[in-house]
Amino acid sequence: MPESTWQKSSFSASSNECVEVRTVDGLVELRESDQGHLIIPTTPAHFAAFLQAAQAGEFDHHA
Repeated sequence: MPESTWQKSSFSASSNECVEVRTVDGLVELRESDQGHLIIPTTPAHFAAFLQAAQAGEFDHHA
């Protein structure tokens, strides 16, 4: 699988303080745009579960 480019949320607009995501070799990688050298790899299934929980508001108490 070819390496994809980093994508950031449309909620970030032109801000440089955002979380970016890409897929590489069957994994999903996450990083903060202002600390691009720190990359967190995860599986597509774990990332999908995280997104589902975030959309359901399970992390709202951390905001």
